[in-house]
Amino acid sequence: MNTMKTNTNHLSFSDIDKDAGLKKAFSMGRADIISELNHSGLRGRGGAGFPTSVKWNLAAAAKSDQKFVVCNADEGEPGTFKDRLILAEFPDLVIAGMTIAGYAIGASKGIIYLRGEYSYLRQSLEEVLARRRAQGLLGKGLLGKENYAFDIEMRMGAGAYICGEETALIESLEGHRGESRNRPPFPVDTGFRGHPTIVNNVETLAWAACILAKGADWFKAMGTDKSAGSKLFSVSGDCERPGVYEFPMGVTIDRLLEAVGGTHAKAVQVGGASGHCIPAAEFKRTLAFEDVPTGGSVIVFGPQRDMLAIAKNFLEFFTEESCGQCTPCREGNEKLLEGVRLLEAGKCSMTYLKDLCALGETMQLASKCGLGQSSPNAFLSIVNHFKSEILGRKAAAPAGR
Repeated sequence: MNTMKTNTNHLSFSDIDKDAGLKKAFSMGRADIISELNHSGLRGRGGAGFPTSVKWNLAAAAKSDQKFVVCNADEGEPGTFKDRLILAEFPDLVIAGMTIAGYAIGASKGIIYLRGEYSYLRQSLEEVLARRRAQGLLGKGLLGKENYAFDIEMRMGAGAYICGEETALIESLEGHRGESRNRPPFPVDTGFRGHPTIVNNVETLAWAACILAKGADWFKAMGTDKSAGSKLFSVSGDCERPGVYEFPMGVTIDRLLEAVGGTHAKAVQVGGASGHCIPAAEFKRTLAFEDVPTGGSVIVFGPQRDMLAIAKNFLEFFTEESCGQCTPCREGNEKLLEGVRLLEAGKCSMTYLKDLCALGETMQLASKCGLGQSSPNAFLSIVNHFKSEILGRKAAAPAGR
């Protein structure tokens, strides 16, 4: 069992009646639930930032005899651990959010797809599901809706980063190799077993339950016009107080660093390995969809960190985790890693470095899924902001001299 301790500031989830949102939703019309979410401005908290109400509305409008709600708990992005905290401390909110989603779109089945490394959480989550069934909050006729049934089962991932992408996750649920699907069709039309399916992140579902409990205006009062609400951040690296923190969307990077004891940082990696490296000169930028978007990971790099070593570490991860299905990602990550090794040895010319950057930009455009589209981000941003550091290396002397 993972026993890592983290500092946690007071979270809004602590003040929410875990089932108030569910009870409120079941007193409303299904269209009204989606309308409330639309008014709140809630966008996906897993990184993509897709409007939650739009996804639910598309699935609700789809015609099918069966629909599914999937909770994406495959928290595999390096540097991210806030969903683990939510599942451990606020599981009822997540399950209530899934149940609200199921009712809103007309689904009868929910699935929690839990990261393989989080297997130690499975038993406690199963116990929560069993308790909620006994309380009439899951199963047939829940909350007095005799003609409606919704239940949830657990499924385990197997440690594949690619399965954090929704279509690869669905492939895994169906017993196939985790590979992204061509889109369209989208999961809201043709998802799990060919039926309309919504896939939402753990935090997104928890906020949905909170919004139904407290109202859209409560949520909109936090954040910015384009990035409503509050957000949980997994903060790690070279700081005094790593942990899970809640800030309103639009918080500046330097304000976050002040709170976690990382004001000495020379850079932060926002969004995990697939995110962007932000130098100290840009710490006034905001963590918001309109500026620096993130699924929640903030890794702090102190003055002593070798930025080229960081780029190498991330690229080694992506070459290992690429499913290999498309050429830009399969070959591109290998070439970028090869370039980093040449830089380490002081043998990479400026011309070749420009070619590598052009390759990274091509990968962003031509890769099939988010893995290949985002894997060059850290390399490109580190080259852009720390070029003098990574180019100031001398070629290694020949052996024997």
